[in-house]
Amino acid sequence: MNIGIIGLGLMGGSLGLALKKFPQKYTIIGYDHNPTHQKEALRLQLVDKISSDFNTLKACDIIILTIPVDAIIATTQELIDVHDKCTIIDFGSAKEKISNAIPNAIRPNFVTAHPMTGTEKFGPQAAIEELYAEKTMVICDIEKSAEYQKGVALTLFKDIEAKIVFMDAKEHDRHAAFISHMPHAVSYAIAQSVMKQEDPKSILALAGGGFKSMSRIAKSSPNMWEDIFRQNKSNLLASIATFNQEMQLCQKLIEEDNWDELHQWMSEANKLHEIL
Repeated sequence: MNIGIIGLGLMGGSLGLALKKFPQKYTIIGYDHNPTHQKEALRLQLVDKISSDFNTLKACDIIILTIPVDAIIATTQELIDVHDKCTIIDFGSAKEKISNAIPNAIRPNFVTAHPMTGTEKFGPQAAIEELYAEKTMVICDIEKSAEYQKGVALTLFKDIEAKIVFMDAKEHDRHAAFISHMPHAVSYAIAQSVMKQEDPKSILALAGGGFKSMSRIAKSSPNMWEDIFRQNKSNLLASIATFNQEMQLCQKLIEEDNWDELHQWMSEANKLHEIL
């Protein structure tokens, strides 16, 4: 099967690497608006070939969109005339707007998914062959996809060793705000709070593993995360409000020297790792 990957950054490049383990099954054709990304993807052997002709991508058996949410929504309009057996998969982080924006004529062709994985790095050079292995792949609104396309997508996800979870798109976006989008906002805020000190270098000289872990994802692409924050705005604001309530409670307990209750508050937070 010919697979067209639109977007050759971390997600698309890693997918290409994972699928190249099946040379008898898949031929990987890459497409990216950035010429440097195209050259890098070929040099790093993330894809079998590069095409600058969008019609070549439209003729593929499988088209995978690993680009920002706004770009996914715009690209769906350009795919209106794909062939009946074409399977289109998107990896966008905010699912409801994508799912609702897909033209009715090709909605059966679509499987809208979100791999719950990634790193703070971006671009083709960030690609990791095992990025998707044993990671959760959320498939949203599966009842809107045709049976053939469901089968193709599930087979591909099995090949990259992803763990499948089915979820309503609206539900996904609310959960993703708490476990992914809000933590990114917090990490950016931590980085900003340190950098706005009079001498951030002195603070950073003392930084240990805890600070580095919490600020690591602040290195993520602003272009990508601005797009995600905008597309999932209402859920993100709700999750930030919940976080702020907890921070205010922490501050209040410290101000009032209420150390016993603070200890209990921390102990309750420890229970999260019994779930993870």
